[in-house]
Amino acid sequence: MRTLVNKIFSKYLEYRMEANRHFMANPHDTQQRVLMDLVEAHSDTEWGRTHRFEQVKTPADYARQVPVQTYLSLKPYIERMMRGETDVLYSGFVEWFAKSSGTTGAVSKYLPVTQESLMQNHVKGAWDTLAFLYDNNPESNVFAHKSLVMGGTFYPDEGYPAVTICDISALLVRQMPLVGRLFYVPDPEVATLRNWEEKILMMSEMLLEEDISMIGGVPTWTHIFLQNVLRASGKSSIFDIWPNLETYIHGGVNFEPHRKQFDHYFSSQKFYYQEIYNASEGYFSIQNDLQDSSMLLMLDSGTYFEFLPKSEWNAEHPRAIPLQAVELGEDYALVITTNSGLWRYTIGDTVQFTSLNPYKIKVSGRTSLYVNAFGEDVIISNTDKAITETCQELDAILSDYTMAPVYFEHGNKGGHEWIVEFEKEPICLETFADRLDKNLQKVNSNYEQKRYKALALDRLRLHTVPRGTFSDWLRAKGKYGGQHKVPRLSNNRKYVEEILEFTGIYA
Repeated sequence: MRTLVNKIFSKYLEYRMEANRHFMANPHDTQQRVLMDLVEAHSDTEWGRTHRFEQVKTPADYARQVPVQTYLSLKPYIERMMRGETDVLYSGFVEWFAKSSGTTGAVSKYLPVTQESLMQNHVKGAWDTLAFLYDNNPESNVFAHKSLVMGGTFYPDEGYPAVTICDISALLVRQMPLVGRLFYVPDPEVATLRNWEEKILMMSEMLLEEDISMIGGVPTWTHIFLQNVLRASGKSSIFDIWPNLETYIHGGVNFEPHRKQFDHYFSSQKFYYQEIYNASEGYFSIQNDLQDSSMLLMLDSGTYFEFLPKSEWNAEHPRAIPLQAVELGEDYALVITTNSGLWRYTIGDTVQFTSLNPYKIKVSGRTSLYVNAFGEDVIISNTDKAITETCQELDAILSDYTMAPVYFEHGNKGGHEWIVEFEKEPICLETFADRLDKNLQKVNSNYEQKRYKALALDRLRLHTVPRGTFSDWLRAKGKYGGQHKVPRLSNNRKYVEEILEFTGIYA
């Protein structure tokens, strides 16, 4: 029976692949259609009338009529929608708002989630992810067993009684049809518990007897969950618990620094990793080739994409470029227009294109996560790559890290200060610091210039902290679980000094 069910679903996923191949072959026509449909559907909203949507006939018209937006510029409209007003940014009433934390210290953002965006973007993205998985591996048996999804939280907000606040993953779990729940664990009540420690502990114990073939979740919390599963079961291998496990679908952070850690859990040649770029604002891209770590930009899922070149990131009136103008290897800030009422919205993430036929990307960082205290212009893709290569060279396994500048003072040179949490420490930390510094120079020529003969910057400083430190710090800040994560780069010393004080390295 299970084999038959899997066959039926695999046929449906083949059908979805035809639609995916169509937009891959017709990217620009697809994107123009998406934009024109959105403009037409919301021309009678307050936003549509203000920006004269009735005059928009082309993407160029749209770019002239609507300036690039930030969360702060859209926030007054969103707050009105949260109080129950209709036809503001979106045509009709919006019931759900996804809470997005951004970096640990940032004020939370509340982002509208509509029925259209839920079904035509997020749910569609989940199906297309499996379509690409089965296309790469026709022998996949995900639907012959259960799938485990690390869900977020779902709750009413006293300040906004007309709507519901949620993590997008929790909304997907709660809105899943009954037939879908036959294939997913845990049950919605457990999956959307607000207390993450309680949730992970309950899941670790209650799922030991389930037959799980796929796990989906952010690496940080999935790692903690798997540790608890092994502890609760007394087993030494995840495959001793779930012998049919075949796939881990992940997103939220760069996976490469975590890969060695997860290879330890999933040590099988038949096991697949698949990356997705699924934010509160939308399901944007999917790894369509499991041999290529870049992700296919999903162009027919209710999102119109534009891109800010690096020179425009801090401009007073930034000018975005359309998809057909992007170039390989350049960093662009993502600008999105969605079927949830976000118009030319800068999400804060940066991407690089790895292919223009089809359009494929990798997430390179965030516009707010960088270190440029001395003209070194270090971004998160630089540090992720440097620390991943260093761990590989010295047989270390990383849990997490953060880095910030050390400023010039008392005649001393500046530099960078790293706090690193290891799952497996290298034999010699000084050697690790040396190699990390050299590897960062290899991937960032500006840093290399500043480090030349230590004329401007000293070699980086490295602190290690015990396992669990970053989780404990997040918990102490009330940021444990969900989308909360350690900000890996900061151009000021706020986070580094907080953590050093928290750990007692200095007071």
